[in-house]
Amino acid sequence: MPEPIRVDVAIVPTAAYVERDLAQLEAAIHAEAAQAADEAAAHHLFRENWSRLSPQTTRRHEGDLALFAMYLSEVRAIDPASVVSVGARLPYHPDAWRNTTWGIVQGFVDWQLNRGFAIGSINVRLATVKRYCKLAMTAGALDPGVFQRISTIRGFGGMAARNVDAHRVQQQIPTRIGAKKAEPTPLDDDQVAQLTQQPDTPIGRRDALLMCLLLDHGLRVGEIARLTIGDINLDARSLTFYRPKVNLSQVHRLTPATLRAARAFLRRDRAGAAPEAALLIGGSREGPLEGTFGVRAMQLRVRQLGQVVGVATLSPHDCRHRWATRAAQAGTPITDLRDAGGWANFDTPSRYVERAKVANEGVRLTRPRRPMPPEADEEDGA
Repeated sequence: MPEPIRVDVAIVPTAAYVERDLAQLEAAIHAEAAQAADEAAAHHLFRENWSRLSPQTTRRHEGDLALFAMYLSEVRAIDPASVVSVGARLPYHPDAWRNTTWGIVQGFVDWQLNRGFAIGSINVRLATVKRYCKLAMTAGALDPGVFQRISTIRGFGGMAARNVDAHRVQQQIPTRIGAKKAEPTPLDDDQVAQLTQQPDTPIGRRDALLMCLLLDHGLRVGEIARLTIGDINLDARSLTFYRPKVNLSQVHRLTPATLRAARAFLRRDRAGAAPEAALLIGGSREGPLEGTFGVRAMQLRVRQLGQVVGVATLSPHDCRHRWATRAAQAGTPITDLRDAGGWANFDTPSRYVERAKVANEGVRLTRPRRPMPPEADEEDGA
């Protein structure tokens, strides 16, 4: 008798089977492993945030959070003996933000106001604290409802900032502490000419190129510090450079003064140097040029050169301000000014354009007709 034919039938799982299998799978993930994974992901979130920041921004965040830790210590939110360790943990560890509340962050703003910090600095530090509160909320260290309240805290801008400062002045509270200037130091044309025409010495030729890059091209000091010899093309009369603040590479046509300074410096002081070598290097007044010439050294040198022409506190940013002001006064379109200055939006260049405007340029007035004397009326009627 022949054997019966076997037919394999695919069994389609029902919804009940699927739910049972999922429940078994979920039960198979140990709670300890899940907690460890969450903790690892939370720490990775903070490390990833830190890796995205530029060196300048990381230094600012460290300073902002160190001041936040100092505030926490003064209001007894943390043990005063732990202020340094807490300040060091805040940028990297989500657990350091546990128990942060709306009142603590708002209190940080008020604490700074009462101690005379500038409104701009207060706004920046508030943004830093809120950024890390958001990271802590994502990492599970801060309750979403608490973060939602913290996110409602606003800084000060425009008229509100001026009103707050006026109120602080009435209470004899400083409106700015520290070395940063409230307003840029102005430079006249004669001072600009002196700064870009330095003595014919190795350090003088280097300084002339430095000041031309600042005053004729509006480069940020950090952008100049990154320049290499290969970035300048004397034949094409061009400069190629990178703007890390906006993640953008640009090409500038060298001005006549910058071209002369670059030719003199490269041919007489940097001949034979590799294209990837730093463009500007250190040196003393008496000795040869050698060593590094970083951002802080450039800032100090600009200050020294400013003192020679009668400007006590000249900074690289003052030079950038002067460049943008000259460009706006010459009628540079705001789009071209934004692009040449390496700004991400129109906010900053628009301020220069607005300041350069003549307020009543577009006003047209009709001259009132002078009434004719009575004698003339009688003659006309005769």
